[in-house]
Amino acid sequence: MAMESSEIERLIKEALPDATVEIRDLAGDGDHYAATVVSPSFKGKSRVQQHQIVYAALKGNMGGVLHALALQTSAE
Repeated sequence: MAMESSEIERLIKEALPDATVEIRDLAGDGDHYAATVVSPSFKGKSRVQQHQIVYAALKGNMGGVLHALALQTSAE
């Protein structure tokens, strides 16, 4: 079962309420998404740490229900 883009956005915004989140379905199949997440909470954190925060927000769905997520993050 595929994951809806609205669910991905909801999970990220639940963990990062101050974030601006943009989700794009790359293949139209509900399995391959790209996400841009901008959050002041990322300030002072490495890119790896930023991505870890987003993956943690997805609550274990990455690699299961959510097959692929191309992720771009920044603090501004």
